[in-house]
Amino acid sequence: MNGGAVARGVFREVVPVHRLAYSFGWEGDEEVPPGSSLVEIDLLDREGGTLLRMAHSGLPNAAQRAGHGTGWAHYLGRLALVASGVNPGPDRFSPPRE
Repeated sequence: MNGGAVARGVFREVVPVHRLAYSFGWEGDEEVPPGSSLVEIDLLDREGGTLLRMAHSGLPNAAQRAGHGTGWAHYLGRLALVASGVNPGPDRFSPPRE
């Protein structure tokens, strides 16, 4: 995404069908280097479906939190479309593939 930015991290917790936690950061980024933050995703049974609860902690400042919040909202929205059988169309955050 974003012209080839590479995210790196390590799985911290994997509970099949329920929870995923992993360290997160960007290769070559001094503010958010690989492994410097933590993403936690919980899948919770709800009437007629599943609730995805996510937290991204350890980001160093408000600008990084806002930027990552925008990115997560964008990609979780696309995931919701795909899960409901809708093609989300081209991704405005990713350059076209050659």
